[in-house]
Amino acid sequence: MAKKESEVLQTSGVVRTISILETLSRNQNINLENLAKETKLPKATLLRFLSTLVGLGYVYRDPFDLYSLTLKMFSIGSHGLEHIDLINVAHPVAQKLCTQLGETVHMGVLEETQAVYVLKKESSFTIRMYSRVGKSIPLYCTAIGKVLLSDMSESELNEYLKKVHLKPFTPNTIRDETTLRAELEDIRNQGWASDNEEHEMGTLCIGAPIRDYTGRAIAAMSVSWPLFRFNPEEKELITNAILNECNNLSLLLGWH
Repeated sequence: MAKKESEVLQTSGVVRTISILETLSRNQNINLENLAKETKLPKATLLRFLSTLVGLGYVYRDPFDLYSLTLKMFSIGSHGLEHIDLINVAHPVAQKLCTQLGETVHMGVLEETQAVYVLKKESSFTIRMYSRVGKSIPLYCTAIGKVLLSDMSESELNEYLKKVHLKPFTPNTIRDETTLRAELEDIRNQGWASDNEEHEMGTLCIGAPIRDYTGRAIAAMSVSWPLFRFNPEEKELITNAILNECNNLSLLLGWH
């Protein structure tokens, strides 16, 4: 019984410590009273935790009794990021989507004015789309590309549009900036993008962003169907599955 009580106290201590650190991360500096309000911890309890964190070097207390995070937290985060290999972390996520939806999964990253496939999980069907890791694809008419475009700043998007001619690959390809900008705004709002026979006839893709700890879309993952195998009635379920797995992958990369 005593062991269980000890474990509960330890867990409670961890939860409180994380709450304090997360609150400090949202403030340049903060006094004890406001920190107690935000963390909902009694001042006496909070002081004990802060004293320990100050002693360990994670929190700084200035001469005016204002608390702030030190760079030690940043250092730990940076070392953690060095050990995260995006492609290796993404493999099981891509495989899960491929198994769940039964279709080909790609992950792509931005490279200048195009996206490049860095990961592919092949559909088990005989009829499948041709692609390969290392293949470059346009941004404005692919699900992966539009996800990456939608994450650009206004200046980055303007620079991209100066360099790229919106060449039509199919009758469905977007051909003017106004239409493209409107679709990118929709993608930002809904969180996912689609390519409905815009790059290749007979093919439909749905993709979502993969974000790092800063919130930037460092990659995008999509699932591709031959149009005859795609059931429009299942689109919401499919889209939610893709969003869920991409969000899970983003969480592994530090996004929240």
